[in-house]
Amino acid sequence: MPLHSPRTLTVRWGSDTVLVSNIEHDLPGQAEEADHARAVAAGTANPATLLPEAAWEAVARTTTGPDSLAVQLQTNTQKSAGLLMEENVEGATLRSVVTRVHLSELLPGIQPRTGMEVMEIPDPLVQGITDGGRPCSMVRYRYRDLAHLRNHVWQTIHGTLSLNSYSPSILARKVTRNLITHPVEITFEDGTESFHTVVVRDGITRLASAWAVLAGPEADAAKAASTAVDALFAKVPATAPGGSLGDRLATARERWRLSLRDEFAREMAAMEPGPRAAQIAQTYVVPAQIAVGVEGHPGRLLAAEDIFDDAIRSVLASVHVEFKQWDAAAQNMEVATRALKRVIQQGDSLVSQDDLQAVYGLAVGRIAAEDITAIFPGTPPGTALWRSVYLVHALTRPELLERLKDQAKAIKGGKRMGLKGFAELLGPLIDVPWRSHKKLVTTQARNAWNNGGVLTADVTKDWDPVPTDDFTTLVAPALAGDKNARCTLAVAGGVALIADKLLTRNVGSALMAAKANGGVPFRADVNQVIEDLSQQDNELGLWTLALVANGFRSDALPTNAVTMRQLIQKEKSPGGTGDAYIHFRTDLGQADKVARDADGVPEPLLQWDVVWASNPERARKAHPDPLPGPSDPSGSEPGGQQEGEPGTGLLDTDTDTGGADADGSADARPASQKAAEQRYVLRQGVATARDALDRLHLLEPEVGGHTPIVPHDVLDDLLKSLIGLQTDIENLRRKFTPVEEAGLEDEDLR
Repeated sequence: MPLHSPRTLTVRWGSDTVLVSNIEHDLPGQAEEADHARAVAAGTANPATLLPEAAWEAVARTTTGPDSLAVQLQTNTQKSAGLLMEENVEGATLRSVVTRVHLSELLPGIQPRTGMEVMEIPDPLVQGITDGGRPCSMVRYRYRDLAHLRNHVWQTIHGTLSLNSYSPSILARKVTRNLITHPVEITFEDGTESFHTVVVRDGITRLASAWAVLAGPEADAAKAASTAVDALFAKVPATAPGGSLGDRLATARERWRLSLRDEFAREMAAMEPGPRAAQIAQTYVVPAQIAVGVEGHPGRLLAAEDIFDDAIRSVLASVHVEFKQWDAAAQNMEVATRALKRVIQQGDSLVSQDDLQAVYGLAVGRIAAEDITAIFPGTPPGTALWRSVYLVHALTRPELLERLKDQAKAIKGGKRMGLKGFAELLGPLIDVPWRSHKKLVTTQARNAWNNGGVLTADVTKDWDPVPTDDFTTLVAPALAGDKNARCTLAVAGGVALIADKLLTRNVGSALMAAKANGGVPFRADVNQVIEDLSQQDNELGLWTLALVANGFRSDALPTNAVTMRQLIQKEKSPGGTGDAYIHFRTDLGQADKVARDADGVPEPLLQWDVVWASNPERARKAHPDPLPGPSDPSGSEPGGQQEGEPGTGLLDTDTDTGGADADGSADARPASQKAAEQRYVLRQGVATARDALDRLHLLEPEVGGHTPIVPHDVLDDLLKSLIGLQTDIENLRRKFTPVEEAGLEDEDLR
């Protein structure tokens, strides 16, 4: 029996009252070095696990009971894997330990739900790790620098809490279900020293919610994310004396936990412990299942470096695709890669295993776009657009397409899957390299993939990509009947048109819209438009595809794709105009094939022009009269912002209405002078609020779709404050309105 029974507290959490009934009197302390060493030794000696010693150090450091961890890892004659938990997934057996871990030792990992969101901080590159040809039960995350890691963790926690939070439940009962975790090696492109840690792959909402509880009832998602980042990284510099980066981070986190234990002890010593005691007690440790071993099943296998991450993804997908579903994009990504993996596992495809492994690595992000030069024949340019060409080509081969569709149907539980359904699966795979840069049009681009994408009748048959640095060189052979050149232009140009919102899913309203506002001359599916553009006898269409593919950039969005209001915002934002580029309309009569107006200025390409070029004869039948040029671009959308640079905000003025100077002495100035100063402060405060709102509008496209730029509850509070301010100002205005303005004549005053 415990010496003290758990405490029960009633805690106020925002507007709710939460009954907390299981608060222990003590928190786990720092583990003994001997227990830590035994856990590491047991892990390295277990033949069913394969991790480097640094990874075992991270696992042992994460758990609150390394002695019990060592017991689970010890082998015996009856079972070589010891007491490890085993899960059989597709093509592999996953082995894990079940333990309790420090919240402050866990980093949020990558999962399709967060990976498919449009976010401003890109995910790290994920690489599998092997040892002697055997898969290690860990992966490597490659960030640009330490700031990229911090920002990515902040973004994941902030975005997760913006979608959902279990804070009241965790405050009442702790985290009750195991988090699925595994070791990771964190590496950096800028040469910063790498370190090992443990990341959460399933249960990120529970992890983020625990940080929200620790941050307090008044903390918003941003404050909770900042609390987590400050505790996890403690502002430790990338380079400093005193051991490795991993050791310095571990020491800083232990100091943070020590301060938390001291705070908890003070709270519990009081006659009536406060809510802070409950916050700390319920989040200090969480239950976790840590994957420490993986074994590929005999027979046809994935590449060794893919086996572990694929096994983890299978565990997640079995829950979030079939039961607690992710959003459509995350499910499509998962279904497509799982279907490809199943084809590889079956081993009876007509495509070689090496080619399938390369395609799988490209699809899941293990192979970067710049690496395709050394992998695919013809030394294609290592660009994001060429990545999409080879990915589409590989996944739509006749010998592979039907097998992938069959497996995708089995995973989704459907009976039929046409080309449009398969194209829908490809959209989130294709836009990975440019998703964060083209976030303003991601929804429209994915809708275009749902409408057939670039899967034309020819693209889904036999052809081979023709690598080139200049897509216009493919026009002549395409006109001469070269199918490879035509299909290369169809895929490259089609992907560029979709990604840059120059070709969207046709709906009825597009027929009613003006040419400059995304209108089209006739309705047609996206893949049909691309098919018509790439016909052998359509010179205008082929040149349009080639010029758009040549001009495509994966790091920006063209001005063709944005509205006038967004253009104004880009001009007002720092460096906005320098990041812009533009696609021009095609004119076969010009030497450079770029259309120009009467003044010689190149004309921008519009969706109308793209659809018209796909079938000019049909377009002329629908619109026999010549159309006027683009509508006047000087207008803006309803609700557009006014021009003008933001102000500088509040100045250093005395805002204390108590009548004292900055040095504390009495302010002897007349009240009229102080009133004049406060009027200035009031006007500057209102101007600063206007500037802040303008800046929020400018930042909204960059924040992405994972969270509103201002949460709804914050908007409600601001609105109440503004209504109160407006009421007070109106009362003052009425009080001091001259009588003449009230409609009284001079003689009435006499």
